[in-house]
Amino acid sequence: MTGTAVSGALAVVALAGCGLDEAVTEKSNGHVKTVDYASGAEGKGNQAARLPGWVPDQAKSVTEVIRTTGSERILRFTSGDAELPAACIPGAAAPTAASLTADWWPRGQEEKADQVCDQDWHVYVDGDTVYAFKPETIDQPNAN
Repeated sequence: MTGTAVSGALAVVALAGCGLDEAVTEKSNGHVKTVDYASGAEGKGNQAARLPGWVPDQAKSVTEVIRTTGSERILRFTSGDAELPAACIPGAAAPTAASLTADWWPRGQEEKADQVCDQDWHVYVDGDTVYAFKPETIDQPNAN
């Protein structure tokens, strides 16, 4: 085995133990990436798909779907004892519906949002589960 192959294999083994689960799916309108993290802090450390800064470091079971060809994102995490930061204020639901989907994202969830974080994340807290939606700002033909 060459040195490059060995280091590549070691990198795969090292990443497998980090708790990061990532998948990229080709859709008719571009790529959609799904990421899962054990904590908010872990997700903020991923340079390729960094969680927004308002997500508490102590957040658990973080799952996010990201449109890689645009700006739309849907996010869910368990807050536990963590509270949303001051960057989250009472606000209206997003003016547009989510075009991204996930088994864990209830249809129409974005319409329940009653807080806005960092000016563009529409957030709804249901018990200790937090749902957040960032609307698309780039025209996406055939968005699904």
